[in-house]
Amino acid sequence: MSVLVLKLNATGDVVRTTALLHRLGGDVTWVTADANLALLSGARSDVRCLGWSSRDEALDRRYDLLINLEDDIEVARFANRTEHAELFGAYSPDDVAVRYTDSARAWFDMSLISVYGRAKADELKYHNRRTYQELIFEGLGFVFDEEPYVLPQTEPSDLVGDIAIAPVAGAVWPMKNWAYYGELKHGLESRGLVVNVLPQRPTLLEHLADVRGHKCLVSGDSLPMHLALGSGIPCVTIFNCTSPWEIHGYGLQRKIVSPRLGDFFYKRGMDEAATTAIPLDEVLTAVLEIMNGHVAEHALQR
Repeated sequence: MSVLVLKLNATGDVVRTTALLHRLGGDVTWVTADANLALLSGARSDVRCLGWSSRDEALDRRYDLLINLEDDIEVARFANRTEHAELFGAYSPDDVAVRYTDSARAWFDMSLISVYGRAKADELKYHNRRTYQELIFEGLGFVFDEEPYVLPQTEPSDLVGDIAIAPVAGAVWPMKNWAYYGELKHGLESRGLVVNVLPQRPTLLEHLADVRGHKCLVSGDSLPMHLALGSGIPCVTIFNCTSPWEIHGYGLQRKIVSPRLGDFFYKRGMDEAATTAIPLDEVLTAVLEIMNGHVAEHALQR
C-alpha cells in the first residue's frame, strides 16, 4: 500500500502515533511539523518524512490510504489536495468546516471538532478507558498488540543520573505542572540518588538522549513521558487534568492520578488546587519503589 500520514502536533502525540509504523507496510510518507523531522527521519529509513514547509512534495503520487490525525482547517485543506483512494480521519468538505470519517469517530468524537460539541467531547474523554493506540488501530482495522513507539538512536548524553525530572509541561496546560517537584528532588537526593531536572535543548534528539541517560523519569503527561516509554525507561507520571487511561504504559509506567481529576479534567486555565492535590509522599514512594527494583535487578545480574 501507499500511505500518507498527516500528524504534525504535538510532538508527544507524534511519537505515540509512530506505533502505527509497525502495521503500515509498503510506501509510507509522513508529513509532520518541521521541528519533529529529527525524530521521525531517523526512526525508520523506509519512511519518507516531510516537514510541513515541504508538504507539497507529498503531492507527487496517489495514495491508497490517507490518515489525517490533525483537527485544524489548514491541514484538512491540504488533505483535500491529495489524491487518495481511502481516507481515515479529518477532512474539510467545503474548505471551511472540519469533519471526520465514521471510521475515526472513536477518537475524534472526543476531540475539539467532535460532532457533539466541546462539553460532550470532554465527557466522553473522561469516561473513555481505551488507549490512543487501541482507538486508532481499531479504526484502521487493526488490533493493537503492544506495538512500541519507533524512535531513532541517539548519541549518549552528558547528562546522566538515576532520575530525570521534567517539571514543566508547557503553557497550554499549566495545571499539568505539579507543585512539589522541588521537594521531590530534595527528598530523592537526601537518599543518595542522582537527580537531574531536564534542561531545554536545541534539538529533540538531545532531549531524547537526556531522557535515555537516566533509570527513571518523573513528569506529567508530556513529551518526556513519551520519550521514556519509547526508550524502555520506567516512568512515574502525574495526571492532574488529562486522561491517564488514554496512555498505554507498556509495563513501564506508574500512573499517579489526582483525586480531583474530575474537577479539572481538560481545563486549560490555572488553579493551584489542581497542582497540589497529589501529595509529595505518594510520588516519592512510587519513584523509590522503581529505583529499589533497579537495585534488585542489578544485584541479580551480578
